[in-house]
Amino acid sequence: MNINRHIDHTLLKPEATSEQIAKLCQEAREFDFYSVCVNSYYVKEAASLLRGSNTKVCTVVGFPLGASTMETKRFEAMKAIADGAGEIDMVINVSAIKSGNWQYVLDDMSSLAKVCHQQNILLKVILETCLLSNEEKVKACELAVKAGVDFVKTSTGFSTGGATIDDVKLMRKTVGPDLGVKASGGIRDTAGAKAMIEAGATRLGTSASIAIVTGTHSDAKY
Repeated sequence: MNINRHIDHTLLKPEATSEQIAKLCQEAREFDFYSVCVNSYYVKEAASLLRGSNTKVCTVVGFPLGASTMETKRFEAMKAIADGAGEIDMVINVSAIKSGNWQYVLDDMSSLAKVCHQQNILLKVILETCLLSNEEKVKACELAVKAGVDFVKTSTGFSTGGATIDDVKLMRKTVGPDLGVKASGGIRDTAGAKAMIEAGATRLGTSASIAIVTGTHSDAKY
């Protein structure tokens, strides 16, 4: 298993510096990670540092709460794509889910999927599973499939919990075999990463990427 090619090497801390982003990109080149995941402020810088490599630049939209308007998310995504992002991780509107406004949830995802796919960019939707009931997780996954997104993702890493085996299994069961499932939040070592993949994850979001591929351990939250 080429576990490195499952990894989005992640640095989303608000206090991240240019030097840390440069180190992240150098590590991604060295270990051939699938992508680096950075805040949009650093997309252009990361794209420049990774030019000519196999590693894509991923960024987050509506992060970390998901509560910005769909118009704002579209603009944010378009700017990130123009700056060099190859994948977008959008936070679902958790507030709309909790309010029972499922049509808005669907429209929000569909709207961004259209923007991304017009530019041949993958869209992942972060459910923030720690805040949802199992019924809400299933409904959100069903609507994600209907919206035409490319991945469903467990967590931002900035809420009350991260990825769990049970959530990954539930998401995989709901979306079927073809849609991507990304596990993120709290994946710190090789065993944990392999367990997520065995449960159905096709991508891992983690800042403990090097520990995972070298068989060590990290205390990183994300």
